[in-house]
Amino acid sequence: MNEKGMSAFSFQNEAWQRFSNGYSGMVVAPTGFGKTYSIFLAVIIDFFNHPQNYKSGLKLIWVTPLRSLAKDLARAMQEAIDEIGLDWVVEVRNGDTDFKQKMRQTKNMPDILLVTPESLHLLLAQKEHQRFFKNLQCVAIDEWHELLSTKRGVMVELALAALKFENSKIKIWGITATIGNLDQALEVLIPDATKRTKVVAKEQKKIEILSVYPPEVEILPWAGHLGGKLVQEVVPIILNSKSTLIFTNTRSQSEMWYQLLLEAYPDFAGQIALHHSSIDANLRQWVEENLSSGLLKAVVSTSSLDLGVDFKPVDTVIQIGSSKGVARFMQRAGRSGHSPFETSKIYFVPTHSLELIEASALKEAVRLRIIEHREPFVLAFDVLVQFLVTLALGGGFYPDQFFPVIKNTYAFSEMTKDEWKWCIYFITQGGKTGKNYEEFHKVVPQVDGKLIVEKRKIGMLHRMNIGAIVSDSMLRVKFLSGGYVGMIEEYFISKLHKGDKFILAGRVLEYAMLKEMTVYVKSSSGKAITPSWLGGRLPLSSNLSFFLRKKLAESLSPNAREKELRFLHPLLANQNKFSHIPKEDEFLVEQIKTREGYHLFFYPFEGRLVHEVMAGLLAYRISKLYPISFSMAMNDYGFELFSDREIKLSEKDLHQILSKENLMQDVISSVNATEMARRKFRDIAVISGMVVQTMPGRQVNNKSLQSSSGIIFSVLEDYDPENLLLRQAYTEVFNQQLEEARFVRAFERISTSKIVYIFSDRFTPLSFPIKVDSLRQSLSSEDLATRIRKMQENNLKKKSRKE
Repeated sequence: MNEKGMSAFSFQNEAWQRFSNGYSGMVVAPTGFGKTYSIFLAVIIDFFNHPQNYKSGLKLIWVTPLRSLAKDLARAMQEAIDEIGLDWVVEVRNGDTDFKQKMRQTKNMPDILLVTPESLHLLLAQKEHQRFFKNLQCVAIDEWHELLSTKRGVMVELALAALKFENSKIKIWGITATIGNLDQALEVLIPDATKRTKVVAKEQKKIEILSVYPPEVEILPWAGHLGGKLVQEVVPIILNSKSTLIFTNTRSQSEMWYQLLLEAYPDFAGQIALHHSSIDANLRQWVEENLSSGLLKAVVSTSSLDLGVDFKPVDTVIQIGSSKGVARFMQRAGRSGHSPFETSKIYFVPTHSLELIEASALKEAVRLRIIEHREPFVLAFDVLVQFLVTLALGGGFYPDQFFPVIKNTYAFSEMTKDEWKWCIYFITQGGKTGKNYEEFHKVVPQVDGKLIVEKRKIGMLHRMNIGAIVSDSMLRVKFLSGGYVGMIEEYFISKLHKGDKFILAGRVLEYAMLKEMTVYVKSSSGKAITPSWLGGRLPLSSNLSFFLRKKLAESLSPNAREKELRFLHPLLANQNKFSHIPKEDEFLVEQIKTREGYHLFFYPFEGRLVHEVMAGLLAYRISKLYPISFSMAMNDYGFELFSDREIKLSEKDLHQILSKENLMQDVISSVNATEMARRKFRDIAVISGMVVQTMPGRQVNNKSLQSSSGIIFSVLEDYDPENLLLRQAYTEVFNQQLEEARFVRAFERISTSKIVYIFSDRFTPLSFPIKVDSLRQSLSSEDLATRIRKMQENNLKKKSRKE
């Protein structure tokens, strides 16, 4: 480093020193500050200082959440090693690695191996795998914050526990960006408190947030369309930058913006590209390489480029719409100005006027460095039983000997002895309901009590399904003439007819036919549908919702210093004139009567997932007061209950339905928790091996997976209600889908707030975007635009009559 005129940061020196003193730990530093080198070089420095500790074979395992990160990291590490003059070899092992290379690695491991969590488990599933790890010095977990709150994070915890059991000298080091619960993240990664340390960079990345303003403020905003109008403002930003990353929140939004930019500035053809997880891996790799080399002027991307290699030419980032979270926004901002001494510049492009309040909220959250927590996943028994079969396949284990090993992980620290016995019973006998079916008897106890997998077929199927992640069924898209385009979801294709056109990977494609799990298409042109992907919209984080409420409350203050709030003054004044802007200790409810019927709007500002559950709960509570049915719509700011019958709700009734009393009992009554758990159980059944997703030569489609797991769910409900996997399905529904903890906090806040109940005959700036979202589900884009224009005109007529 000194030869190149570079000097180490203090946190890097600290990490090298702590590593050399025998510590395990976690490095926390902003993007672009050399977190990778703080651990990678620590191993090399330690080798030079203590060569006697380093034997031949694998010395460092580097676990990365994304395959795409591994290749560039390996190249950078190998270049550094070659410059130093070491004869160490760096290699990658994941699903993209050639079979011959894997076989060669099995015989002779490299010095440094980059893997995903799934690849690490596959290594542990090999017989006599201990020989791979006997001289291992360190396991590094990259982007730990991304893995922490997922089942893949639990996979990492279990793998580390097994490796430490076999070789207690291994050091564990995590690398993470800043998150709100750093101490907990360290405890999850390294549960053993002895010789555990946290190294935090004192240096902070400078971030400049620049909002892009429309020519005029919309008094009645609606989500989505404004972003398209602002494309003319975005083109000069790209032209004036060296290289630009344009982040969107959904794949459909990225496809749309790629087309918008080409239409607005045709000379971008060949200079801009598209990147998201449904595009062919080879094309994604081409985009990443050409972005790194500076040949591409701009790339439109989803979160697929949130993490990863340093794209040094990138000096500007553009965020289309709200990032919905502070941490995600900072991560994306850090992709520009990658030198530690450069300022990361990020432009915020709103997709409707109100999102400018989110820009203001983000600025304050970033200034105060208030970042979201990542909650660790606990008691994921589906991952545990899968792992126990992995251990049984990789040479076997003794249950009594391994119980304290698993119990020592954060994920299973609360596991009881009875729950452990149930897991052993499940892998050996299939549980209470599987004992009569031989295919569920995967693991066989030996005379000495050791548990191993005896049948070759069970071992083969298990290896094929390790780390199976169930998502909405993805279909391959190929040209009739040959050539792979990417992936599309089954539910989207099911709506198309032969000859229909859709956009994927920036191309207009004509649907020809669906055969097995492949969609065949022809190249086309003209107008086409942009696909939507299920689970597309990110929910608003609790941190950002807090600042959003705060900024909204400040918005009419004459001292509002943010330009965004001053720009929105006409809209906010309109909201205040015909309704109300809630203060931080107030909760706004609007009842609006229109020609269509009666609308009840609530504004918790807690994100669409919480609002979805809240809407169902309040509809249920109102129906208990008197018989009435509602249709529902929601966005991140609030939700609507709509009925063609008059809504008779007094202030006393309103306080009653917003009560925190009997909260979760009423939630269970208002949602079909059993049906939600049934759908959750599909994932759990696949991960635990009760249902097999990948078979030799074929992939089982989601319809079949749902059907098979649904039958098992019903059997367990009737005959084995204490089954841990069944219990887990309900727990996941409440913790993730219903966000129980956040939901309860929201009602506690509402219970201490002053409820402001407003009656109106027109839509307000806060209610209008929610109403539009409800119309999207039933109208085409052209019909929707016409309907919205009429609604806006009606509101203006009412306003002029009143004045």
